[in-house]
Amino acid sequence: MQSQDVAPRSAPSSGAVVDVEQAEAALVEHYPRLVRLAYLMLPPSLGRNRRVLTAHALTQRALPRGRAAGDTSVIPAQQSGGGRDGDPGYAFVRLQVVRAALEAGLPLRRWAWPKRSQLPPLLPQVWGLRLFPRSGGADELALDQRLSALSAPARAAYALRGLERLADAPLRRVLTAAGVGDPAAALKEAAGVEPRDALLRSPEFDPCSLQARPTDLLRRRQHTKAALAATAAVAVCGALLLLPGDGWGPDGAAAPSYAQNPAAEAALDPARLERVAPAAWESAARTDFSVWPARGGLADDTALLRRALAVWARPGESVQVSATPGTPSGAPPGPPQLLYAGVVDQARVVLLYDGLRIVRYAEPKDGTGGAALDFARVDGASGAEASAVVLGRADGNVRYLTAPWVTGAAERDLLKPSAGAMDLTLSADGSTSPLAGPPATGACTSWNVLQVKDAAGTRLLTDLGELVPARLTAGRPAAPRDTAGAQDLREWAPFSCSLATLRSGGVRTVNAWEYARQPLPDGSGPASWVCTRADTWRGDGTRVLAQFRAPGGTYGAVTAKAENSPACGSRDPHVLAGVLWKSAGGNWYLLAAGGKDTASITATGGVSGSGAGPLLTVRAEQGARAELKGTLADGRDISGLR
Repeated sequence: MQSQDVAPRSAPSSGAVVDVEQAEAALVEHYPRLVRLAYLMLPPSLGRNRRVLTAHALTQRALPRGRAAGDTSVIPAQQSGGGRDGDPGYAFVRLQVVRAALEAGLPLRRWAWPKRSQLPPLLPQVWGLRLFPRSGGADELALDQRLSALSAPARAAYALRGLERLADAPLRRVLTAAGVGDPAAALKEAAGVEPRDALLRSPEFDPCSLQARPTDLLRRRQHTKAALAATAAVAVCGALLLLPGDGWGPDGAAAPSYAQNPAAEAALDPARLERVAPAAWESAARTDFSVWPARGGLADDTALLRRALAVWARPGESVQVSATPGTPSGAPPGPPQLLYAGVVDQARVVLLYDGLRIVRYAEPKDGTGGAALDFARVDGASGAEASAVVLGRADGNVRYLTAPWVTGAAERDLLKPSAGAMDLTLSADGSTSPLAGPPATGACTSWNVLQVKDAAGTRLLTDLGELVPARLTAGRPAAPRDTAGAQDLREWAPFSCSLATLRSGGVRTVNAWEYARQPLPDGSGPASWVCTRADTWRGDGTRVLAQFRAPGGTYGAVTAKAENSPACGSRDPHVLAGVLWKSAGGNWYLLAAGGKDTASITATGGVSGSGAGPLLTVRAEQGARAELKGTLADGRDISGLR
């Protein structure tokens, strides 16, 4: 395998020539590096999916046309100042890639025929999927934002300097050969960005290692139906023209077509947006998103609001659209309610609410390219569940917009219950100062949550990668309470890292219930059994985890889990789980525990045993597997979670 670090080398002689086979061999051998180079140079306004496809298309078109078997035509080599191991074939195809990527970033002119590289690529194409590189961390995101602010020649200079390790003199020659008018200016602009060569080689900028997601399935289905309907309409239009009067007859009480439908037009009119008075929540019968006032420094920016509504109704190919599971992403049924419009970090953000969904539109502060549209279902939210919405995330931090009834906000590490909370600043419009978000990857050494305070008390909310944070509760499923007291915080601490498994699942609330404490054999002390249940906004997709924590353990261990199970819920507040445990003396035991209303537990299979009451301890062998059955006090049987 060749090293990714290439030191500057001397330029090939001006008389070097490259035949087609040599250029093709260089292209095939160094294809991933050339595609990464094209991807870094392309304008971010294209969107990640189109940037990936365009980078591959430009690289594949780097060879000259008209190649036939046995073609012996020669191509003048470019003086690149380095190349891969001094290979003139690589220097040539790299120059073609740089030139095409620079052309792709040129703006379209009204009276000029566009270049091929400026048009969407015909090949490669993937039907029904959106492809994009793997997401990086905060450093990669910051670097991508810095590169998006550079001109196309400066991005080319930065990418060539970082990936190819070209010195300034040969770098100027490559830029000049690629058609850059002022290479010195491009080098100077690129020098303003800190060299981060290792980040340039990270998966964030690798268009050959991709993730796949479906396109907008609802829109695709609608387009298919529309195409079928159009075909049918063409087939019968002749017959319709021959019918007298109104053809098949008037549409009765139906409204005009979409383009002329007053309700549809009103939904796209920023002047029709619903705006709630600042003090309306004080006299309202309920506390939910419907009584949030319109806030933010751009709440009167008609142009911004019009763009947000138009993108909501008709998101373009470059718009990054995301939705929590079970959340429709269609256009608003009527004029939505404006919650917020303002500048958040380096973006303009608009928050809208239509009674079912919270919608967040975001665009760069210095342009409209690279817009994002996020949907989250919030039907039935009230009180604590309507206390905050994510305004934005940047550099691992999260900024929230809080409800008008929130009087204080703080940051708390759920893993350190005795550490106290750090107050956050609440601006006049209700937005918080940034707080560190939970870890996205790597070791879980902290889990920061948002603590909000209002007249009803203190609540904890956690960011799970969605617009609306999940509410954390504790206690018996029939009567859960907000996690606020010292005892609740101590119970949650060992199990907080398990929240990472719930990301992007449309989670509404997560409850932690210590349903049993079990004395361990060999005098090791009492262990705790906790059931954490995540309920979703859509109803299904619930997740239940049974977790076991031995005395002195920092973290709880997941011993059993289930999806779409009523266990640990208000409808069926029962649970039974077991674990193989090794004592300090080296002995293995099967430990099982159920709720207080468990009358007996029986183990079969690799371990046999039974006992009265909600606890069971049986000697076992390492690696043994057992089936658990329990009987409740009312005679009903339950099975152990797996």
